[in-house]
Amino acid sequence: MTISGWIQIALYCAIIIAITRPLGGFLTTLATGGRSFLSPVLGPVERGIYAACGVKPTDEQSWVGYAVAMLMFKVVGFVLAYAILRLQTVLPLNPAGQSAITPDLAYNTAVSFLTNTNWQSYGGESTMSNASQMVALTVQNFMSAAAGIAIAFAFVRGFSRRSAKTIGNFWVDLTRITLYGLIPICIIFTLVLVWQGVPQTLGGFVDATTLEGAKQTIAIGPVASQEAIKMLGTNGGGFFNANSAHPFENPTALVDFFQMISIFAIGAALTNMFGRMVGSEKQGWAVFAAMGILFLVGVSVLYWSEAHGNPLLTALGVDPSMGNMEGKEIRFGITQSALFSTITTAASCGAVNSMIESFLPLGGMVPMVNMMLGEIIFGGVGSGLYGFMMFAIVAVFVAGLMVGRTPEYLGKKIEAREIKMTMLAILCLPLVMLGFTAVAVVVTAGTTGISASGPHGFSEALYAYVSAAANNGSAFAGLSANTKFWNTSLGIGMMIGRFFVIIPALAIAGSMAAKKTVPPSAGTFPTDGPMFVGLALGVILIVGGLTFFPALALGPIVEHFALAAGTTY
Repeated sequence: MTISGWIQIALYCAIIIAITRPLGGFLTTLATGGRSFLSPVLGPVERGIYAACGVKPTDEQSWVGYAVAMLMFKVVGFVLAYAILRLQTVLPLNPAGQSAITPDLAYNTAVSFLTNTNWQSYGGESTMSNASQMVALTVQNFMSAAAGIAIAFAFVRGFSRRSAKTIGNFWVDLTRITLYGLIPICIIFTLVLVWQGVPQTLGGFVDATTLEGAKQTIAIGPVASQEAIKMLGTNGGGFFNANSAHPFENPTALVDFFQMISIFAIGAALTNMFGRMVGSEKQGWAVFAAMGILFLVGVSVLYWSEAHGNPLLTALGVDPSMGNMEGKEIRFGITQSALFSTITTAASCGAVNSMIESFLPLGGMVPMVNMMLGEIIFGGVGSGLYGFMMFAIVAVFVAGLMVGRTPEYLGKKIEAREIKMTMLAILCLPLVMLGFTAVAVVVTAGTTGISASGPHGFSEALYAYVSAAANNGSAFAGLSANTKFWNTSLGIGMMIGRFFVIIPALAIAGSMAAKKTVPPSAGTFPTDGPMFVGLALGVILIVGGLTFFPALALGPIVEHFALAAGTTY
């Protein structure tokens, strides 16, 4: 650990704090239907889209209508993505002549990009055509991100409205987020990436001659455009198999830093939007503070672990100050590798600039814990906010029990319906993560994909299902997941992790929107200060600890002690 490393981390945090309020104001404008500086140019386009699709922007939906519209949109998106992948061999923009994707892999990939998971059981440059990358995958990157933000808009409306029967219009939210937010930012980001050396072409491959005189075929394609929304939309699906460790996806340290900022940008800004819409920015900053504390703890532990190096190499005389550089790009080093890995798993991004399986056991545990908590540390675009709010509801419920009164949050009483929906959303994740892992490590179809033995092999399987259910998409790269068992089970895990959280969140939004506001009293628990932050963090850590500690003890924790004793797997 070095002073320059901590300065990099501090600079990153300062930039995220600086952009949170202005970007939060812009998102508030989108959520409330206000005019922005882009309205004179894009307003006619927006109205044209509504007219073409038969959408009346003034007609709002109940939470059931909002959920049905979202699910219909997802079904159509899945069918189109699946069809493109299965038919890519006969579709245009296939300069490398890629063959059709197998049914199980096409299913897994379509579900993966549909749910904003972007788990990849394939190597992009050796499997996907340019048409599949652009039309099936990049389009879903935009749509899944926009849908996540839309759900966050609807969820916040549930707390900000009084005695209302509606929570917005899904089609309007989806259109405004994509048209005014994601597309303009990604156009600028794409140009920056091209400037820094990221390819953007419809060509398939180029031939190069190595220093030894051998011929090498290098894959290229529309990389920059996919890279921009991959990061901004916290999708994570890379054009290349090595993801953001590939020099074409992440050519410079400056690009690496821009990518890390873009991953947190919208998730952090949504906390400010939340505060603005409920009438108190302090509420938003309290949520931001709780998320920020969890992030700082995670990055500190991961940086400490990787900076101290492998004890087995230290015993052989290697200087421990060199740290653990296995699986890392020299151009990024330990600091940016640790920072990137914490960010990408705190958000539901899953992009990686180093191989997480090569981290030391405790270093590899940090990304796993980030995802086990539901990726509520800023999280995916939209999902991080409403995921954290689930724990906030539990926190105020606990506070109400301690003082013997009906719990309230932002003037709305938290009753049995909200608690039931909250617990459904919170408990479905460990059920998938731990249940599927238990099956995978005992059946032959699962164990054949695990490359390591002992606790490290267990961690490979556990990480895969944690990543799938948390809609992250990163992996312990030693797992061979492109089999029918893994593709099917991971796909199921992705859908449960996405929709069994979104639907309860919308149900809570509808229930809260219909309630009247209760005036604050002397017994009202303040939710905009340190006490609320501490209680929310306590609930998160207790729930996470009780649920996942046994599994962590079987994997990275026991591997850490085994490594210290000289045993590897």
